[in-house]
Amino acid sequence: MKRIHFIAIGGSAMHNLAIALHRKGELVSGSDDEIFEPSRSRLLKEGLLPAEMGWLPEKVHTKLDAVILGMHAKADNPELLEAQRNGIPIFSYPEYLYEQSKDKKRVVIGGSHGKTTITAMILHVLQQAGIDCDYMVGAQLEGFDVMVRITENAPWMILEGDEYLTSPIDRVPKFLHYHPHIAVISGIGWDHVNVFPTFEAYLRQFRLFIQSIEKGGILIYNQADHEVEKLAMETEINKIGYQQHQSVRTENKTALIADNGEKIPVEIFGLHNMLNLNAAKEVCLQMDVDAAIFYKAISSFKGASRRLELLFENPEAVVYRDFAHAPSKVKATSIALREQYPEHQLLLCFEPHTFSSLSENFIDHYKNSLDEADEAIVFYDPHAVALKRLSEMTDDRIKAAFGKPGLRVVRSKDELMADLKQIHKRPIAAAFMSSGSFNGLIKEELEEVF
Repeated sequence: MKRIHFIAIGGSAMHNLAIALHRKGELVSGSDDEIFEPSRSRLLKEGLLPAEMGWLPEKVHTKLDAVILGMHAKADNPELLEAQRNGIPIFSYPEYLYEQSKDKKRVVIGGSHGKTTITAMILHVLQQAGIDCDYMVGAQLEGFDVMVRITENAPWMILEGDEYLTSPIDRVPKFLHYHPHIAVISGIGWDHVNVFPTFEAYLRQFRLFIQSIEKGGILIYNQADHEVEKLAMETEINKIGYQQHQSVRTENKTALIADNGEKIPVEIFGLHNMLNLNAAKEVCLQMDVDAAIFYKAISSFKGASRRLELLFENPEAVVYRDFAHAPSKVKATSIALREQYPEHQLLLCFEPHTFSSLSENFIDHYKNSLDEADEAIVFYDPHAVALKRLSEMTDDRIKAAFGKPGLRVVRSKDELMADLKQIHKRPIAAAFMSSGSFNGLIKEELEEVF
């Protein structure tokens, strides 16, 4: 039994790793200065919630086998400094995941968008096929109670590969720590401008990701993405390109056209999901999953939490929420909904929430991303802007960036709700897109409007 202490245990990935190690039988402790839901309840249920908030150096002692450092902590964190003084091994969570999977076959899903959904699809299929695997995924999945699993015996480790920085003391992308045997790049669209100030700097991280693939490994890449295609052509590594899976749509439903011509109804839709599905299929085939088993399993896949997730529907409205925050993903979600609901009034509400999306130097990349909408709203939260230490933009500047005639800008939840109540055309298909929460907007409030 190892003694492992988490600095910033409340993070989305961190608390799931803490739970996974606890369930494995390790002795886990942790600290944080604030812990929100659902992390708080999950840690409490496992007996891992810190008794008090704050950084307590006395928790860091020489009997510890390892300290795992979260991105939320700062480089001068008192517990981190204590660990460094005592010579305790310090890992980021990607480094520790690699340590736990060194003797396994690793599958890493990378890309600016789609990686959570692809990872979720693979895990869904493997679960249905009865193939044992460990995993780390960035969203809650139906049929899985935690987002990280670590065991001694599972032969595979499936990892969602994030290109953002690893930790305050390890400023390289997380996915460079994983060294995959099977790697996926789903698409490349410039993001994280606060750490990758040019597109070339961002692109270089994916070039390094390809170079990190284990000898004899394979790259599965999106041929429909020009930048990904160029990177794939630069390398001599074994590679498989994929495009969107063939499908047909009838009465707001999508069916795959399988290799044998059979039509297989699925719960998901849209070009981006047909691309995601083919990426997952290629991975599963490399893992010796039979194509027939893949199709049978994927037919029941409903999506990952907040990834084009159906919130509710009634005779007059169908309402989705989506994690979309990068320009390419906002546009892809918009097109998918327009294709799926061609006869509906389409409402698209987007909340810029990341540093990139709130930056005036980047916002012009959203040009035309909301063009499919009949009604388009940008929810621009001054509090989020202040937290990112950015300058506020005017409504006119935001409207010019999106280039969508009739686009409206709102700056509070009350203003948003008032705006929604003025939209009377029905039936309506609506999507609320953000990595944030629209100031705590909840399903019940939307049900009152629609």
